[in-house]
Amino acid sequence: MNAITLFIGAALAAGAAALGFSGHVAAAACLIAAAVVITQSLMMANTWQKFVVLRAGKLHGVRGPGLFFMVPVLDRVVAIIDERIQTSAFNAEQALTRDTVPVNVDAIIFWHVHDARKAALAITNFREAIDRVAQTTLREMIGSSMLSALLSDRRAADLQLCEDIGRKTIEWGVTVRAVEIRDVAIPVALQDAMSRQAQAEREKQARVILGAAEAEIAGKFVEAARIYAEQDGALQLRAMNIIYETTKERGATILIPSSMVDSLNPAALSVSLAATQQAQDIEAAATARAREGRSIGAPLPRAAVTEPAGEHRLADVLAVAQS
Repeated sequence: MNAITLFIGAALAAGAAALGFSGHVAAAACLIAAAVVITQSLMMANTWQKFVVLRAGKLHGVRGPGLFFMVPVLDRVVAIIDERIQTSAFNAEQALTRDTVPVNVDAIIFWHVHDARKAALAITNFREAIDRVAQTTLREMIGSSMLSALLSDRRAADLQLCEDIGRKTIEWGVTVRAVEIRDVAIPVALQDAMSRQAQAEREKQARVILGAAEAEIAGKFVEAARIYAEQDGALQLRAMNIIYETTKERGATILIPSSMVDSLNPAALSVSLAATQQAQDIEAAATARAREGRSIGAPLPRAAVTEPAGEHRLADVLAVAQS
């Protein structure tokens, strides 16, 4: 009984009591009868409720929201339907997937009643029916899905469940708004195997990336060697840069052979090679004259003896290294 009906009935009963004390018994009896009728016939439905009313066993109508009257004895409310969105949790235990893996799946369904007449008259208990249909549909979906798809693509599984369950409950006046899978539990042994598989995949990917990096580095080395082979100056500049990088942070002393110092100076190396070639030519000429038996009147020309420039350059490099 709602508050409005209770207030009206109480007011009529109080008026009947007052008339009874004043001696108006007939009027008091009428007020009491009116109070009884009002309490039995005046009903109120909230804005989210629907009252399914039968009159003499037949559907009279769906009332609400607000106040409405019923005929006592003839009319009867057989169901009060809540049309708000409601949730129901359901699960499937030890259900086998398509690849025969037992899983435990927990899910939740969001639904609401869009037709109160069908929900009250087409099925005995629509709440229990929704739970049973949801569990059965969940098991069917698990049996037709691979474990990998069930774990990686839950969105597709949610949409499939929503569509399948909604198609079955639409005849009961119930609309399924959404279905969400909350958890997929797999055996512990399978979890360990999947973890090892994922680790192996990551190691494989790391090795592939490392091999690709090594191949790229080797290609760069080949390109650099080709440039050094074509450009002598580039190799000399690289050698000088290595020496500088080695000695710039610490005051270390590095001993460098004079031949290497000469190789870093193309001009001095050219002069040295020319002098060596000239001495070899003079020696070859003297040998040829001795074989012919001719005396050599004038002394053979001697190659100009110069102080090796490499020693000065070595001293300069050592001075730079110590500084």
